[in-house]
Formats: sequence, C-alpha cells, structure tokens
Amino acid sequence: MTKIKLCGLSRMEDIETVNELKPEYIGFVFAPKSRRYITPQTAAELKQLLSTEIQAVGVFVNESPKKIAELLHSGVIDITQLHGDEDEGYIRQLKQLTDKPIIKAFRVETENDIANAERCSADYILLDSGAGTGTVFDWKLLMNIRRPYFLAGGLSPDNVGKAVTTLHPFAVDVSSGIETGGTKDKIKMAAFIAAVRKEEKL
Repeated sequence: MTKIKLCGLSRMEDIETVNELKPEYIGFVFAPKSRRYITPQTAAELKQLLSTEIQAVGVFVNESPKKIAELLHSGVIDITQLHGDEDEGYIRQLKQLTDKPIIKAFRVETENDIANAERCSADYILLDSGAGTGTVFDWKLLMNIRRPYFLAGGLSPDNVGKAVTTLHPFAVDVSSGIETGGTKDKIKMAAFIAAVRKEEKL
C-alpha cells in the first residue's frame, strides 16, 4: 500500500487535521530559507500533539549532522530527510550518530539522476522535480527503477491517484498541492488522502 507524507506542517490546526486523516508521515521543514520553516521549539510543541501512529520527518538542507541527531534523539522527529548537497560521506557521518531512518532527496531530470539515487546508501530515496517547485517531472524516467521511493513534485488531489496506479511508489509526498494561499487546506489534505486510498482499494 502506498504510504502518504503531508509535508510543511506548521500550525496546531494542521496537526489536528492529520490526527484525523492518519497519513503515515508528516514533515517539519527546518530549512531557514523555506517559507514553511519552523523552529525546533515549535516542532517539539507540535510533535507533542501528533498521534503516535504518525511519524514526523524533519526536512533539512545542508544542516550539521550533530544538530539533526539531537532532534532525532530528543524525539522531536523520527526520520531525517536531506534536501541539500549531502553526499555519501555526510550520510555515513549521520549514520554514526543515529540509527534512525534517513531519506535523501534527488532532483530528477535525466535517467542518470535515477541511477545516482539508486546507488545512495540512505534508507529511502525521494524523487522530486526540485526544491518545492510544485511541478511534476517526467514520470516515464521511473519506469525501470528497482528501488522503493517517495514520489514528490507537483502532486495534488487531482493527479496523485494516477501517480499511484501508474508508478506504485513506496510513498507519495505533498506540500504545495494541499495548500491554499500558502497555508495547509484541510479540504485539500482530505481529498489528497482519499485519492490515494481510493486507488489502493481498486
């Protein structure tokens, strides 16, 4: 069954919504340049309200491994997602500090990008069109991938059903596709999850 990650949560009402909808993962963005950035303190407060059935993913861009490990060990997040220039040496360093799962994001433009992603030593890979661009990349590039992956980039309630039936990704990841005016929209969040789960039942 395709798992669901709703990313970029920042408000108490976002947490109340996901506790009702029960996606497998939610994301807190710790990249200061992102408009969805929240502080570790805010994330800790939100995590306290989050259902224990849902795992919190921390999204980072070129952060120090020590800082990430601290957030993992303190229970603010359960999983790390790396969205910067982190290489294999960086991933090795982080794995020495924590045994929690690591997701590494890759921007997909060519088959070569897929090959690089498949070689990555992170626990999971995430395939995206770019850093929060809200656009879809060419899914045909994924037809021969042999590794489970999180699919991101331009997903919305309108196209995620097709993504699930065509590609059967391990998980789908959405942020801007469930927003209205830059904040999370409860109706769109519910519609996104319903679209994924409907395809799973067919």
